[in-house]
Amino acid sequence: MIVIQQQGHAITFSVKAHPRARRERIAGVLGNALKLEITAPPVEGKANEACIQFFADLLKVPRSSVTIAAGNSSRNKVIRVVGINAARVEEILTAALNG
Repeated sequence: MIVIQQQGHAITFSVKAHPRARRERIAGVLGNALKLEITAPPVEGKANEACIQFFADLLKVPRSSVTIAAGNSSRNKVIRVVGINAARVEEILTAALNG
């Protein structure tokens, strides 16, 4: 499973994004990162926006609570989510991975 770090009122975890996929989903785990397939192309921030929206919807938090803390121009990203605890995120991500 991936490492989810609790930092005050926020959590962070690593993601490896695969843009231009057929559908949006968590496709598995690569090392310590989630493998995220998104349909948006990596042009003009569209893939980053799709990544943020995907996790906001999945974790049921406002879109403004999800940010990319590192990796804006890379496939390897660190996602930061405010207002949810690490245990709840781990529960949701485990359910998503198990389908």
